[in-house]
Amino acid sequence: MPANIIDGKAIATEIREQVKQSVLKRTENGQSAPGLAVVLVGESPASQVYVRKKREACAEAGVVSKAFDLPDSTSENDLLKLITQLNNDNEIDGILIQLPLPDHIDTTTVIEAIHPDKDVDGFHPYNIGRLAQRMPSLRPCTPHGVIHMLNTIGEKYKGRHAVIVGASNIVGRPMGLELLLAGATVTTCHRFTKDLAAHVARADILIVAVGKPGIVKGEWVKPGATVIDVGINRTEDGKLTGDVNFEAAAEKAANITPVPGGVGPMTVAMLLRNTLQAAESHDSSS
Repeated sequence: MPANIIDGKAIATEIREQVKQSVLKRTENGQSAPGLAVVLVGESPASQVYVRKKREACAEAGVVSKAFDLPDSTSENDLLKLITQLNNDNEIDGILIQLPLPDHIDTTTVIEAIHPDKDVDGFHPYNIGRLAQRMPSLRPCTPHGVIHMLNTIGEKYKGRHAVIVGASNIVGRPMGLELLLAGATVTTCHRFTKDLAAHVARADILIVAVGKPGIVKGEWVKPGATVIDVGINRTEDGKLTGDVNFEAAAEKAANITPVPGGVGPMTVAMLLRNTLQAAESHDSSS
């Protein structure tokens, strides 16, 4: 039988509605709506699209989104000054720096400058460390979104072998920590991995996040596996495609995410949830 297609858009819509209702309840109780600062440096068309989607999602959920669109020539020092200002702004609960940054700005320095309590992307070493220590606070949006998708289809994790293809700080590494936390046995593959096909073939849960179309062949997929394709690539004819050969994989998998309409919408939904969580945390600590 062909695989069950996991509808990330529908799952994300449900989360966004939950956030919207929670924000409405806050404002009805006289509390302020969560505030998110969205910082864009430069004029990358892809980044502009992502930022626009995030701002539209905030508006829909009742989250106050403040835009900080900076020129490509912005110095690292000026960006750090802005982050300090936002860290000290009580109306801002979350700070999002759209990546990638221009080459002259060190991404690690910028991420570490964000106060961990306002790190709604979940990239700060403090928040990654909490996840590694099994006491998560603000969690990286895409990996946490994947876990939410897996929970939605009833994934049991324990006794299951999860294979992650890709070891980036944004998806692959925190994805491994999330799956360990859930109780799966985890293998992470990367550019130095030998015989990728053999590792993929052993996966009960397969997460692919590389950014290379078709890097995972459908025939490699274990019959009955759940396949989560995080990759999003644009082909020469303008179509969006994932990292997995979808048609062939869907013939063998039990569950699979499409591209687009799979993981992408979940990332934005979890960003909204993190912003709400940050606001609630700030309320309890003030």
